[in-house]
Amino acid sequence: MNLWRTTRCAALTALLLLVGVCASVPVSAGGGALTPTIAKGKGDKCVAPTEYMRRNHMDLLDHQRDDTVIDGIRTERFSLKGCVSCHAVKGEDGRAVTVKDERHFCASCHLYAAVNMDCFDCHASRPDEAKKLGALRKKSHARDMAVLKDYLKGAER
Repeated sequence: MNLWRTTRCAALTALLLLVGVCASVPVSAGGGALTPTIAKGKGDKCVAPTEYMRRNHMDLLDHQRDDTVIDGIRTERFSLKGCVSCHAVKGEDGRAVTVKDERHFCASCHLYAAVNMDCFDCHASRPDEAKKLGALRKKSHARDMAVLKDYLKGAER
């Protein structure tokens, strides 16, 4: 009998906690549904229909990555850089926010869905950073090529 009372009490406590959490979550303007606030992109339309992108963006980005890294094929249509540039959200300082900010286009949904996102472990999460990183990579690439060229000359001897 005591076990039944303890189990009922625990279940009731869990239910009350759940109701309390749900009541404290802000409701978006979208008809009262609990949804993340998603910033609109800069252009007239996305590279594909919105619902398609919501469901398939991760596969498109993975495919783009494989084409670029493995096959050396670079296209702009589904590039992460293009997504970041079009969907940048400005902060109070007028600069694009980083992925650490919950207003960031990618972060807004990924935080809501509790989905891990590792793209920005390597890639820039805002357009101005991408330009700086690109310039650094070009300098680094030129330096690496010079070192490789010198090494190969030495190997020929």
